[in-house]
Amino acid sequence: MFKTFKEDIDVVFDQDPAARNYFEVVLTYSGLHAIWAHRVAHAFFKRRFFFLARVISQISRFFTGVEIHPGAKIGRRFFIDHGMGVVIGETCEIGDNVTLFQGVTLGGTGKEKGKRHPTIRDNALIATGAKVLGSIVVGENSKVGAGSVVLKDVPPNSTVVGIPGKVVIQDGVKIQKDLNHCDLPDPINDRIKQLQSEIEELRSLLQEEHGRSRSS
Repeated sequence: MFKTFKEDIDVVFDQDPAARNYFEVVLTYSGLHAIWAHRVAHAFFKRRFFFLARVISQISRFFTGVEIHPGAKIGRRFFIDHGMGVVIGETCEIGDNVTLFQGVTLGGTGKEKGKRHPTIRDNALIATGAKVLGSIVVGENSKVGAGSVVLKDVPPNSTVVGIPGKVVIQDGVKIQKDLNHCDLPDPINDRIKQLQSEIEELRSLLQEEHGRSRSS
């Protein structure tokens, strides 16, 4: 357990350039506190102490602003940046080396039973305010852009943006865990530009045809 706690601290230094020293990280990082509280709550949950597990998770939610259901399965080196407003549902499964930013929801889509929350594979990154909903899978090394709403499976090594989320990059090459939130691809804008280009082409053809008819 202590080895896992140390890994949780070390990943903060790997992912957050603002982290200065262990003392500061241990005392002031709410995302780290939420992860630690969840690991304790999840241990009670697995032993069927459901009420105690929920009490721990709700106390953690009150102090950290991060709500993680004690039934969620979270892997190693999980990092929550800032953390406020993060919600992780009961049947979520999160792999190793996953990063979430503030305002992320890993939730369900209704009152369905069984597996109703997302599975996030290793090395995935979910950016600020993104919503990943339903029993879907975000593949290894994939990224979800800020503000996106993802309702379908995301293939490995992909980048998804938009509402609803659409895959805009998928090349089979491992994607590094850096995401420029200010310079995301915009598939809607790209489509508008394509339509504008087609309109201009049609307008040019109509003008040429009009010129021929006048000359004849």
